[in-house]
Amino acid sequence: MGLDSIWHWLILLIIVLALFGTSKLTKIGPDIGNAVREFKKALHGDDKSGSTSEDTLKADPPAQAASADSAQKQEQHDAGASK
Repeated sequence: MGLDSIWHWLILLIIVLALFGTSKLTKIGPDIGNAVREFKKALHGDDKSGSTSEDTLKADPPAQAASADSAQKQEQHDAGASK
């Protein structure tokens, strides 16, 4: 009466079917397959969207440089107005 008995496996199958139902069990296979595929892609680095993520990660120019340019323009404008 070990785990190799067919009756143990049949009872286990009936319990699993009663708990989860056949609809949930049919969805498990493709979900596991997709998870394994994604895991393999992550291991090999075959991410197709990697080039687009690099574009979105580019930083904007520092705000100090823009404010320094506007300050210089303001000084030039003030110097030209005082003449």
